[in-house]
Amino acid sequence: MGSGPGRHIPLPGTLNFRDTGGYPVAGGGTVAWRTLLRSDGLSRVDGAGSGMLAELGLRTVLDLRTSYEAQIAPSPDLVGNGTVTLNISLIGEDFTDLPADLPGVYDYIIDVRGDAIGAAVRSLARPGALPGLVHCTAGKDRTGIVVAFVLAAIGVPDEFIAADYALTSQYLQPTDAAAIGFVSADTGMSEQLTVDLMASPPELIMRALDRARGHGGADAYLAAHGVAVSELARLRRALVA
Repeated sequence: MGSGPGRHIPLPGTLNFRDTGGYPVAGGGTVAWRTLLRSDGLSRVDGAGSGMLAELGLRTVLDLRTSYEAQIAPSPDLVGNGTVTLNISLIGEDFTDLPADLPGVYDYIIDVRGDAIGAAVRSLARPGALPGLVHCTAGKDRTGIVVAFVLAAIGVPDEFIAADYALTSQYLQPTDAAAIGFVSADTGMSEQLTVDLMASPPELIMRALDRARGHGGADAYLAAHGVAVSELARLRRALVA
C-alpha cells in the first residue's frame, strides 16, 4: 500500500512528490486520495510541472522552510490558480540551533517548536484548506513530522505512518550524490549535510510521535500547542473518505 500505484507523483522538478491517500483510519474509512500531498522543494518546477500542480486543484501550499531557503529557492507562483501559500518555518529562523544528529533534530522540533507544528496543522484544518500540499526542501524531516502528526490526529495506525515516512528512501537516496547536491544547494547547508542526515528510518518518526505522546498523546500535544478540538474534527471530516 505504501508504494502502490498513484502514491508517487512524477512531477517534473521534484524527486519526492507523494500522495498520502489510501491509508486506513481507525474506526473506518481511508485517507482521501489527492487531498493531502507532500513534497520536496518546488523551486525547480517548470511550466509543465506548474500545469500539473494546477490540475491538482490545490487550495493550500504549506511551505515549512526558513525564509532564507524560500528566498534563495523560490517556489512557482500559484496565486492565479486560487492557491494560498503559507510559510511556517518548523525550525525557526535558521539552522543554527539544530543539533548535529538527526534524532536530536527531531527531539528539538518536538520539544521546542511545538507551536510551529500546531500552526502547521491548523493551517490545513482551515475551512476549504484542502487539497493541500506540505513541503520543505527534501520533503523528509519537517514535512515528515507535520504529515505524521496530521495522519496520527485523524487515526492512521502507526505502522502506516512509519511506512509513509520511510518512502522517502525510495525517492531521495542517501547515497545519490545528485540528490544530496539538490538539497544542499537549496538549503545553503552543504557543510552540515551528510549521508546520515539524508536517512529516513521509520523508527525515527515513531520516536518523534512517542515523544509527543509523552505529553498525553498526539491530540493532547496538538491541543497544548493551539489546535482546537473543532479544528481536528474538521480535519478528519476533510481527510477521511
